[in-house]
Amino acid sequence: MPLIAPPVNVPPVINGPGPATQPSISNNGVLDGTAASGTAAQVALSVVILNWNARDYLVEALQSIVGQSWRCAVEVIVVDNASNLDDSVEMVRRDFPQAQLIAQPVNVGFSAGNNIGLRAARGRHIFFLNPDTVVHEGALDVLAEWMDAHPRAGVCGPKLLNPDGTLQKSCRAFPSFGAGLFRSTFLGRLFPNNRWTRSYLMEDFSHDREASVDWLSGAALCARREALEEVGVWDEDFFMYCEDVDLCYRMKAAGWDRVYVPQAVVTHRIGGSSDYAQGKAIRRHHASMLRFYLKHHARGPGLLLVPLAVLGIGLRALAAVAKLYWKYWKGGVPHRPRG
Repeated sequence: MPLIAPPVNVPPVINGPGPATQPSISNNGVLDGTAASGTAAQVALSVVILNWNARDYLVEALQSIVGQSWRCAVEVIVVDNASNLDDSVEMVRRDFPQAQLIAQPVNVGFSAGNNIGLRAARGRHIFFLNPDTVVHEGALDVLAEWMDAHPRAGVCGPKLLNPDGTLQKSCRAFPSFGAGLFRSTFLGRLFPNNRWTRSYLMEDFSHDREASVDWLSGAALCARREALEEVGVWDEDFFMYCEDVDLCYRMKAAGWDRVYVPQAVVTHRIGGSSDYAQGKAIRRHHASMLRFYLKHHARGPGLLLVPLAVLGIGLRALAAVAKLYWKYWKGGVPHRPRG
């Protein structure tokens, strides 16, 4: 049985060139903005957007995609993870008929939600995209064509920008025990230029050139279907966070390249899709950090360090939650932290 089951329902395709007009659906299920016809086999890129209560950001993300014309055939799949604080589902149904909508009755998490979108996708490549993003001009064509031209690339990622236009670092080295000790801890504040943190954050990398890297942010990650079939889909034991590190780690183990491609640009508002559950997000982040360590490093000498890893990650999580609540009571957090 294949890891990625073929889609049962045939979603529409946004097919360039030509403007992203209100298209018609042909009898083969292709949504076509031009006179050309298309089939599922011709879908170059499936954009999978996983949403949870991020309607206003999701509108911008979808507009940035359907408002452009694309050289390659693109389909858009929105998986809604049981949004209960806004009308995301109704908005997509009403305003974006170009997108296939999959409304989940419960929040199944980041990995499982993306796997649901993946099973519905038909593209040669799948672009997993956060809802709090804006796709810059031509970015989808760049990613799809770059992947076609580099058959050993399992995943690639675009340059990410903050809303103010500054660089958002989106590729890093795999985490090490030293990075865990110094990254966002009191030791890191005592020794801000330590080599472990600098190596993890790739501080000496300019982010303006294409390069092979260890891992790329799951906020905007383009994966080759063939590679996912080989290494496996998103690990659903990671409810949220570190699943991108895990996927890229498995890509490396299987010999697939992971490449930063700054020719494609996406703006990303960090935390836009988790603002309403920041306390829970912190706990899940640190739980995923521990899960990653236990999955990939708790063997041989690394097994001896498990108690220290548990203690260190636990203390780091407590400090992060305490800082969040302090900011809330001081008026620096707009919503009461949940979780």
